[in-house]
Amino acid sequence: MNPIESLNLMPAIGMLFDFDLMLSMATPARIWYAIPLVMVVSLVYGATRHEHLKEILIHSFRSAVWVLAFMAAIFALIWVAGFWN
Repeated sequence: MNPIESLNLMPAIGMLFDFDLMLSMATPARIWYAIPLVMVVSLVYGATRHEHLKEILIHSFRSAVWVLAFMAAIFALIWVAGFWN
């Protein structure tokens, strides 16, 4: 038997798409941690690309929208995949 086959990762992969488990972990208190994290990451990313404050703020807003849209898309994919369990 192949060592990779002996790992049997299917239960762990199945847990990734367990919507009830994800929803129980995504309490409102935990979701609020994402807001300052996205803001800080966007500001730092914008500051590494530009030197003027106006350009930094514009770039950080665009980055924040991109990150939040990406997070929403991943959430939607996992939510839809949860219906197949």
